[in-house]
Amino acid sequence: MAYENIHVEMLGTVAVITLNRPQAMNALNAALMADLKAALDDLEGNPEVGAIVLTGNEKAFAAGADIKEMQNKSFVDNYNGNFITKDWERLEQCRKPVIAAVAGYALGGGCEVAMMCDFILAANTAKFGQPEIRLGIIPGSGGTQRLTRFVGKSKAMEMVLTGRMMDAEEAERAGLVSRIVPAEKLIEEAVKVATEIAALSRPAVMMAKETVNRAYETTLAEGVHFERRMFYATFALSDQKEGMAAFAEKRKPRFKNC
Repeated sequence: MAYENIHVEMLGTVAVITLNRPQAMNALNAALMADLKAALDDLEGNPEVGAIVLTGNEKAFAAGADIKEMQNKSFVDNYNGNFITKDWERLEQCRKPVIAAVAGYALGGGCEVAMMCDFILAANTAKFGQPEIRLGIIPGSGGTQRLTRFVGKSKAMEMVLTGRMMDAEEAERAGLVSRIVPAEKLIEEAVKVATEIAALSRPAVMMAKETVNRAYETTLAEGVHFERRMFYATFALSDQKEGMAAFAEKRKPRFKNC
């Protein structure tokens, strides 16, 4: 399927989605987010896809939401149109693993979209920030919530209240990104990691993702209880039998994703 504001490329079992509004630093407008939602719907239903990489270009992952599109919106426009919730949250709801490969600016909505992914690989050129306060608004796509969970209250509060950006090194130290990759190797490394994940048992990977995400939504006791039940559930998979047999026989497993 062709999209106007994103490119989708299949590299084996990995789908690479590239945000493509270079003239606007990949600013996130309604059309782009609708394209992204449609692509995720398609890829999630495609049995050939084991993992997804979401990226931008060397200058910007996404420099934020499209201010020109937003500036004349009213409360009623946002509320009645279910702004952000309608399309943006589809990314977090994707059951397949999504890796954000971030180079350049990931600001405002761009930072929030990156945080909706399962983890972030950052180029050494990456810069993250929530500058909404400088526009007389606050983050609205999870910036006050996800950023706080990633980096803690003090750093999140400083960034949200001042709009200060953090570079890749600070983002890694703070726990916002998984690791830093040289900019010229970013996509190659992201696809490599995604390919490794896609080669594993698909249901086990989805169960692992769901279980880790549960850690942010509940108490430790409830989270461990959920983890235990999901662990038991993996023993209903043919892939569990194959994986353990392969380990015992000292061979590579041949997962069938069931």
